[in-house]
Amino acid sequence: MRLNPDWLVPQWPAPAHVHALCTTRTGGVSAPPYDSLNLGDHVGDHPDCVASNRALLQTSTGSQPVFLSQVHGTEVVWLERHSEHGMAADASITAQHGVACTIMVADCLPVLFTNASGTAVAAAHAGWRSLVGHNGQGVLEEVFERFKALALMDKAPVATELIAWLGPCIGPQAFEVGDEVRAAFGATDAASLDCFKPKGPGKWWADLPRLARQRLQRLGITQIFGNDGQPDWCTVSQPSRFFSYRRDGVTGRLAACIWLD
Repeated sequence: MRLNPDWLVPQWPAPAHVHALCTTRTGGVSAPPYDSLNLGDHVGDHPDCVASNRALLQTSTGSQPVFLSQVHGTEVVWLERHSEHGMAADASITAQHGVACTIMVADCLPVLFTNASGTAVAAAHAGWRSLVGHNGQGVLEEVFERFKALALMDKAPVATELIAWLGPCIGPQAFEVGDEVRAAFGATDAASLDCFKPKGPGKWWADLPRLARQRLQRLGITQIFGNDGQPDWCTVSQPSRFFSYRRDGVTGRLAACIWLD
């Protein structure tokens, strides 16, 4: 692997054959406002530039990234070597070596998963809609269910075996939401209301990484690494390093990837 030194590589106790990263703006060929490593093919960038950037990612990692059509839902798809780009889902999971579960983000939270034995990996797109889901069942819970299904086959415990890493996203100092977002979380988990700080009438600052950590902890997952809500993880406040839809409107997409070597 030849990873760009500016890309984020998780510092977590994953098995040696599990690899993961999150790209930054650095290292691609796209022109402004997509400069330079835009990996989204749906944001108005020239298709040839996107193709070149995706090829660079594949070459750098030595894996085959599979890009989803993310719809802010909770669907999880299983990836195989023949899986094609564009499946409508907000998370993917695989046990195939050389296939990278890949999530595009530009403010939403990417969450990467593996188990302690490194038999499977997964990636989830956790914007607030995907995170809250329906009746307390969001995208992180759906990924957990997929790992539970695998555990039934190898008899391993699930929650104590899972390791999660949270990538960069819009920070709690920048994520303004309305009453409806706070109410959606509070409807199934009163403790989540502590993740919202008042901004003004009907407006709140939401702590997206903290909400995700709470969700993971409710599942019994204790090994959670990465984004802790500090400013250096915030996509909005670092325009030279991260794309941010909330900040710029027209912009590129980062990618968080995880794969088995």
